[in-house]
Amino acid sequence: MEEKEFDYINVIPLVDVMLVLLTIVLTTSTFIATGIIPVELPKASKSYEDILKNQTIDIDKKGDIYLNSRYLSVDDLRQSLRPMDKNIPILIRADKNISLQIFVSVLDVVKNLGFKKVSLQTEEKT
Repeated sequence: MEEKEFDYINVIPLVDVMLVLLTIVLTTSTFIATGIIPVELPKASKSYEDILKNQTIDIDKKGDIYLNSRYLSVDDLRQSLRPMDKNIPILIRADKNISLQIFVSVLDVVKNLGFKKVSLQTEEKT
């Protein structure tokens, strides 16, 4: 028996694989764009967000503190912020269900170090 040569290449499996890869890339890019640390922001009459934000302090539901997505204790936060320029804008993103004491401790550190541009991110009421 003679073997039959291929006259064409079936590209349908290749297209299927490429569509799956595209779906994976789009899904992961959505998670990266929204941020790593899940924080449910409190509501306010208007959403204020400093466009020039350089440093972000996140406080999640458990009360863990992150400076630019890096976990820190309150004392470590103080040590990390101490050498920074005091005119750098600092944005605090705190979950609405955290203990008030944790938020006050973070705000106390930022204010005692002399930072002048401190803002709190909220979501607009709907």
